[in-house]
Amino acid sequence: MISRSPIILALLVAATAAWAEPNAAQKIIFDQFAAQAKSGDPAFKGFSAERGRDFFLGQHTGGKPDTASCTSCHTKDLTKPGQTRAGKAIEPMAASVNPKRFTDAAEVEKWFRRNCGDVLGRECTLTEKGDVLAFLLSQ
Repeated sequence: MISRSPIILALLVAATAAWAEPNAAQKIIFDQFAAQAKSGDPAFKGFSAERGRDFFLGQHTGGKPDTASCTSCHTKDLTKPGQTRAGKAIEPMAASVNPKRFTDAAEVEKWFRRNCGDVLGRECTLTEKGDVLAFLLSQ
């Protein structure tokens, strides 16, 4: 017989929350990235949250020396606030704790353009942006 213990129920609720789907606005933006990738490459198989994690946490060259990684400002714990080099607070990147994150396509593009320039010294590719977005929406 399966126990209906409140502890088990609480664990199931917590697990479900941790794996929650992106909200409707986030999904639209993610799907737009995927449609662009597919139209540019018919062999496109999808974005990878794992590649996005590696990119987000990785060290890069080509950009500003004090921002060699996304975590230079956003930290490794995406559920916590980050901080710009100038000391300005940055809201958490994890969509699970910041549901307003990634809901405005123009803002998403603006920040990818700016941050990729700082970290890489160039714009991110569509695959890089999609992979990072897949990772951040999974957090």
